[in-house]
Amino acid sequence: MNRTGLIVTLAVAAVAGMTFALYPELELRIARPFYEIVDAYNNVFQLRIDPLLAWVRDIAIWISIMLIALPVAALAIKIIFPKRRLLISGRAILFLISTLALGPGLLVNGVLKEHWGRPRPIEITQFGGTEHFVSWWDPRGTCDKNCSFVSGDVAGAVWTMAPAALVPPQWRALAYGASLALGIGIAAIRVMQGGHFVSDTIFAGVFTFLIIWIAYGLIYRWPRTRLSDAAIERAIERVAIPGYNFLVGFFGTRRKIGTRSGTIRKNRRARGPAMTFNSKRR
Repeated sequence: MNRTGLIVTLAVAAVAGMTFALYPELELRIARPFYEIVDAYNNVFQLRIDPLLAWVRDIAIWISIMLIALPVAALAIKIIFPKRRLLISGRAILFLISTLALGPGLLVNGVLKEHWGRPRPIEITQFGGTEHFVSWWDPRGTCDKNCSFVSGDVAGAVWTMAPAALVPPQWRALAYGASLALGIGIAAIRVMQGGHFVSDTIFAGVFTFLIIWIAYGLIYRWPRTRLSDAAIERAIERVAIPGYNFLVGFFGTRRKIGTRSGTIRKNRRARGPAMTFNSKRR
């Protein structure tokens, strides 16, 4: 997550954005060979129902699910049992969950795919559909929801760069390479299936990477904003302990607890002032 990655990502976005904005027909030329792959039932974009490609796509989804499962489980256990230590780093939990929620979750699937009305290749008139083709920069297409810009599958695959950024330094380059290969592979599959144009997949990766890069800087790198694992754990405890105490009081099964700082203050008050002894003999 250094400046080199940021510069490369911005350069790719600039080149791809200008190229496909000035020459939008390039995207149609790239998609046409896959449109012409027809099965025995005259289904165009036949690769969209190819079992092998569907299996690879499902594997990519499960990879993301497995990578986010541990931080979600660690957070859930901490909320249910606030006195227990976090199973993994607090910063890792915040970084992984926030990047997945903000990137593939909110930005891609919540905002762009629902409000950027670009039809998918399989839906446009050039490839036997009923919708009109629009370039990537134009949100005024006729798609109502779950539109082509940008690719949710590619965003989820590129998100694996977030956990890759947390592996030990000696393995980090390999992890980045595997994440990049996964993203490129899923992008190729979605284009071959007629589900997305090339620019949809490129900008899905760009937007997701930018969110990861910014979040990493805020949490780990920049002195004014970076956090500590202890601070995050204390914040989770402050949120979780009132609910824990409510349930304990309701069911009456355990003693209530307080935050660590609150418990120390209570213990000091309970002990009272220190006892003094007169050293003079009577």
